[in-house]
Amino acid sequence: MKIIIKNIVHLFFLFLFTTINSQVKLPKLISDGMILQRNTEIKIWGWAAANEKIEIYFVGKKYTTKANKNGEWHILTSELKAGGPHEMKILAKNKITINNILIGDVWLASGQSNMSYELRSSKKLYQNDIANSTNQNIRHFKVPLSYSFKEAKHRIKGGTWVSANPKTVGNFSAVAYFFARKIYAQEKIPIGIINSSWGGTPAQAWTSEKAIKKFPYYYKEAQLLKKGSALKNIELKNKNNQKKWIAEAIAKDQGITGNWKSKNSNDSDWKTIKLPNFWNSTIGNKKGAVWFRKTIVLENSPSSKTVVLNLGRISDADSVFVNGVFAGKTDHKFKIRNYNFSKNLLKKGKNTIAIRVLAYRGNGGFIKGNPMNLVVDGNKIPLNTTWKLKLGIQLKPLARPEQLNRKPTGLYNAMISPLLNYKIKGAIWYQGEGNASKAKEYNTLFPAMIQGWRADFKQGDFPFLFVQLANFQKPIKNPLPSNWAMLREAQTNTLKLSKTGMAVIIDVGEQNDIHPKNKKDVGFRLASEANRLIYASKKVSKSPYYKSMKIVNNGIEVSFSPSQYNLIKKGKLPLKHFAIAGVDKKFVWAEAVIKDDKIYVWSPKVKKPVTVRYAWANNPENVNLYDSKGFPISPFRTDTWKK
Repeated sequence: MKIIIKNIVHLFFLFLFTTINSQVKLPKLISDGMILQRNTEIKIWGWAAANEKIEIYFVGKKYTTKANKNGEWHILTSELKAGGPHEMKILAKNKITINNILIGDVWLASGQSNMSYELRSSKKLYQNDIANSTNQNIRHFKVPLSYSFKEAKHRIKGGTWVSANPKTVGNFSAVAYFFARKIYAQEKIPIGIINSSWGGTPAQAWTSEKAIKKFPYYYKEAQLLKKGSALKNIELKNKNNQKKWIAEAIAKDQGITGNWKSKNSNDSDWKTIKLPNFWNSTIGNKKGAVWFRKTIVLENSPSSKTVVLNLGRISDADSVFVNGVFAGKTDHKFKIRNYNFSKNLLKKGKNTIAIRVLAYRGNGGFIKGNPMNLVVDGNKIPLNTTWKLKLGIQLKPLARPEQLNRKPTGLYNAMISPLLNYKIKGAIWYQGEGNASKAKEYNTLFPAMIQGWRADFKQGDFPFLFVQLANFQKPIKNPLPSNWAMLREAQTNTLKLSKTGMAVIIDVGEQNDIHPKNKKDVGFRLASEANRLIYASKKVSKSPYYKSMKIVNNGIEVSFSPSQYNLIKKGKLPLKHFAIAGVDKKFVWAEAVIKDDKIYVWSPKVKKPVTVRYAWANNPENVNLYDSKGFPISPFRTDTWKK
């Protein structure tokens, strides 16, 4: 009897195992609401039991296939015209119906934080755009953040296709959304965006193992990380370092032991500071925890349910207390602080806001460029005023962690490789900040990454459009070397690859924010490049780019590539950001004028000039050299000096 029961149980689990493994499974991309690429054969693929037969019905046709011994299968559809919605039925031992499928153009959006930057982060700037965003023909798929070093993955863990509307579009990549909206407005076809991006990541993380072989240092590091022990050791070290640092900051912080968050805490001997500002201007460049306090007076108790505390960006992390009660915290310096809390935390009369700020390695404090206020019953109480501050604990800088999402091949393996079967129209890319310290290397690394993608997608030289770095950081008074300018040059050099386009945004950046809020111009300029390469019915030329120079009298004449667009100067001021140098390599600001679509540059301080540089700085603020299309001219130099 025991043997019979044992056999029955065995057969039950064998049946259950066989049934589970015979279920056809699909990749996350092939799901309800997907947009498929028009005018090309489409690959539909998935997994099933070994040798399982599969039938697919789609747009009036039947396709049949059989899984191989590993359970892998695929079919190729006939070419499809833009339109929809359509339904796809997949029949095997189970049945799957995929609804609301559109046919149009699919674009892969990738890069670092300026591509992953969500539209909601600029919701105040784009209130009307968000409110009027409803469009079933613009859809967005966010690839989950992940890395892999052991192997190139074939599946992603999650993600859904989402159509644009006021409730969803805030989670879209802002650049990708505006790009898609511009293309849709012109072409009136569905536009799908696959958003595979991750903040703070360098190009080598997005490069395949085959392509990275050209760079021995990165290839060696990628091979080392294939060993699970190496990976675990890095993760453990990072976790322990931060855990120990934060524990010490809590244990020794006078502000915690002294209850500085309390409304009744005595801050009469604290120093003062005008915010927004870094605290090094007041108490020195210390790492650790610093407390800020401010008392505000309300004539009445709040009547609305919630109030909003807007603090801009804070370096690096903060915890906020209102009248001694915790009101919120943020652990990343690039996030805008907008704290919503109950009106019950405030009352008529005096109220105290206390903020504990942690600085791990860099300058600590409040970053300029964003509003600081308390919104009560629709009234904004300004907070960009004088605050009190005091050091809670000074610590040694936290050791910089080894960020695994920055390691070679990791993001390609986990976030690009699983997409290779999906047909795309092209790619848009916004990255470069993560490689600015090695700008020279980017001249070869970035093209290698692009060529690697093209080879692996097996769709020929698909259009690859990218964004040149924006202006950022403090403007300079005198011409100096610039890593960001060198990186922009490397990006410009990448245009030598076929079917590439670059959006120049040297006029879009912000001095105090590496993430400019203006993402509409970025998306629209990428769309302009897509129009030039793909969509325009008539041939459209590039904007003018630097071509050559020659010495004329005591100045230099700069020529540009042929273009249907002329050079123009915006505004009444003379042309800015031109610098000139002689053989001594000492640059001085120069005068410049446009003449016959060339630019003549000179300076009385340089009698025998040999080279010119334009907008050669991290932040060449308020550039005024444009083309007649209204786009800024790309920064350039006529020399090849190392600095």
